[in-house]
Amino acid sequence: MGKTGRGRGAYPVTAYGVCNGLGAKTSEVIEALGAGRSGLGAPPMLLPFDTACGVVPELPPLPSAYAMFDSRIARLTGLALADVRSAVSRAVRTWGSVRVGAVIGTTTGGLAHTEQMFAEGGRLPPECDFALQHPFHVIADLACALTGIEGPRYVVSTACSSSAKAFGAARRLLLCGICDAVLVGGVDTLCETTLRGFHALGILAPEPCRPFGCDRRGISIGEGGAFLLIEREGEGVARLLGVGESSDASHMSAPDPTGVGARTAIEQALAQASLSPDEVDYVNAHGTGTRQNDDAEALAIEAALGLEVPVASTKGYTGHLLGAAGATEAAFAIVAIERGFVPASLGCEPLDPQVRVRVNAARTERRVRIALSNSFAFGGSNASVVFGATP
Repeated sequence: MGKTGRGRGAYPVTAYGVCNGLGAKTSEVIEALGAGRSGLGAPPMLLPFDTACGVVPELPPLPSAYAMFDSRIARLTGLALADVRSAVSRAVRTWGSVRVGAVIGTTTGGLAHTEQMFAEGGRLPPECDFALQHPFHVIADLACALTGIEGPRYVVSTACSSSAKAFGAARRLLLCGICDAVLVGGVDTLCETTLRGFHALGILAPEPCRPFGCDRRGISIGEGGAFLLIEREGEGVARLLGVGESSDASHMSAPDPTGVGARTAIEQALAQASLSPDEVDYVNAHGTGTRQNDDAEALAIEAALGLEVPVASTKGYTGHLLGAAGATEAAFAIVAIERGFVPASLGCEPLDPQVRVRVNAARTERRVRIALSNSFAFGGSNASVVFGATP
C-alpha cells in the first residue's frame, strides 16, 4: 500500500491556522510545540480551587463590520481564521462560494460571554444580543461571513470529539459531491461552568496536567481555535486519508475501560485510508491526564497499532481544548509530518508502568509520513483522524 495511503477519498489539506495558550499566531504555536514549552498557567478568573489553564495571550477585536457578533469565542474564531483566510478566499474564487462549506466543533459556544454578562448585572444587559453571541451556530455564521463561504455550514457538538468528528462530516461532503472544499475547525473558550463542572467530577488537576504520568491527577482546561481547509484537489501540506468514528456508550463521563470503542475508531480510520497498522509513524493521543482515559487509550493503541509507534499527548502544552481539541491536534499531527519531528509528551515522566505504549518523553526527529490523531469524548463518542504526507 505504501506510506501515503490509497483509500477512497484522500483530500489535500491546503492551509491551517491555530491559536491557543502557546500563542496567538500559528507560527508562535508551532515554535513552542517544537521547543517543548508549555502554555499552561494561572486561570484568568478567580476560582475557589487550584488549577492550571491554557489562555490565549491576545484577543484583538473583530472588524467593525462584525461587531454585532463580539464575544470571546467570536474573537477566538477571528484569530484562529487569520492564517487561513487568504487560502479560503482563493478556494471561494476557484470553486465558487456555494461549493465551499464549513463544519466547526465547539462545546461552550458563547457561554463565557453570557456568564460574564450575568455576573456583571444579574441579567443580560440591553447591549447583549443573545441570538448573535451565545448559540453554537453563530460560530459558523461568523466564520462564513469572514471568509465568503456560502455553502453548507453546521456546528458539531459531541463534547471532546466535536472538531475531530467535523473531519468525518467534511469528508462526506466532499465524497458525496456536495462541496469541493470544506473549512473544518473547532473553537472553545474558558468559562466557569466548564472549570467548575470538571472540578465537581473530581478530574481537574490542581497543577499542569501530566498525561500518561504515573502520578497524574487529572486534566487541565485550555481555550483556543483551529481551522483547516480541506479541498477536493490541489497542493496540500498533507492529506486527509481517513476518519474513524465509534460510540461505545459505556458510561456518561468515563471511557470503556477496555478501550474497545477507541480501538474501533482507530481501526476504522486505517481501513478507510487503506493503511496497515505498521504504517503509522506517530499517534497524537487524546491523552487527557486522567487515569481512566490514559489507561483505556493506551490499551486501544496497543491493540490496534502495537507497541512500537511513538505516542505523544499535546495537552500538556495547551490544556484540553474540548471542542477545539480535535482540530488543534489534527494541525499538530500535520506539523509532525511537515517538520519531521514527534513532540515531547510533557509531564509523562515517570511513566505509569501500566502504560505499555511508547510514549515520547523528549522531542524526536524522525520522518513522519502517516500521523493519526485521537479524540475521545464523554458518552463514548470516539473519533480518529489519519493524515498522510503529500506524495
